[in-house]
Parts: sequence; C-alpha cells; structure tokens
Amino acid sequence: MKVAFIGTHGVGKTTLCYELAAALKREGIHVDIVKEVARLSPLPINQKTSLEAQTWIFLTQMAEEIRSGSQHDVLVCDRSVLDNYAYMMLSCGRQLPIERFMYHWMKSYDLLFKVPYSGQLTPDGVRDTDTFFAEAVDQLVDQLLGERALPHHRLEPGARPTWIERARQVVLDHPKGRKRLI
Repeated sequence: MKVAFIGTHGVGKTTLCYELAAALKREGIHVDIVKEVARLSPLPINQKTSLEAQTWIFLTQMAEEIRSGSQHDVLVCDRSVLDNYAYMMLSCGRQLPIERFMYHWMKSYDLLFKVPYSGQLTPDGVRDTDTFFAEAVDQLVDQLLGERALPHHRLEPGARPTWIERARQVVLDHPKGRKRLI
C-alpha cells in the first residue's frame, strides 16, 4: 500500500509522514517513510532549479518508492511524483512526455492526502520561504489533481489536530489497510 502527503513545501507534510508511520506501527503494520528527495538533489532546487534538477528529483522519487515498496507493507511518502512535477512545471513549463508518465505513475498510489497551504511556511533552511512561490506550487498541485480528477483526501485547514487520526482511519479502512491487520 502506498500513501502520499502532497502539497507545497513548508506545510507540514514531513511531520505528518512521521506521525502516520508511528500510528501505523502501533497497529502492527510494517511501514516505511519515503522521504522528500529534493533535499538530496546535487543540483539547485526551489526557484533556482532547472529541468535537469527536477528530472533528477522526479526519477529519484520513483526509485525510492520502488526500493522501499519491495521491503515494506505500507509506504508513507513525503510527496508524490505529482508534487515533483508541479515544481518542474512551474520552473520549466509543461513537459508532456514526463507529464504523461507522471499521471501513469499516480495510479500506483492507493491514497493521497492534500495538505492545505495556510499562507505561512515553516522555514527549514532548505526550502524556499517565498510565499508567492509556495502558493504557485500549491495551485499547480490542485490544478494537476483536478485535470485528471485524481481521487484524494483534502485535510481541512484549521483542523491540524485531527489530521493524523483521520489519515490513520482512512488507511485502516482502505481494503489494503485492512489486509495488513488480518
């Protein structure tokens, strides 16, 4: 089973990944986190990125999902390839061959949780703190979700304390989640 928290940077996806993984481990589920790969990029990211950098991030995300998925029952992904493509699209325009592959790869996610952008970013020393940039990425994520009507769960703004319990319950209620508990 593959679950991803999606949205722009600085909205708390990484924290949610760790919280959900811990909650699922308490249920006895063998879970792993696929961490955000942009931080590992040997090339510039954020507003200084390039098509080469974004392609590296996009392909590395997939490689990490394949690696981890071969060893664990549930993957909790800090982003999806859709997020990665949104950054690529913002900096380099649509890349139709990559976009087609991105939509194909999106079928491999069982659950998506869209983390809302509140207009404020949590600085982490790596990701860009420009709110216009973050909002543009967030809007592209929504646009890409809408263009193919990709099923996803929207976490409610202002309801942060309930997000993990909601995500945990959605995972456990999913047919693949129930199988893990049998």
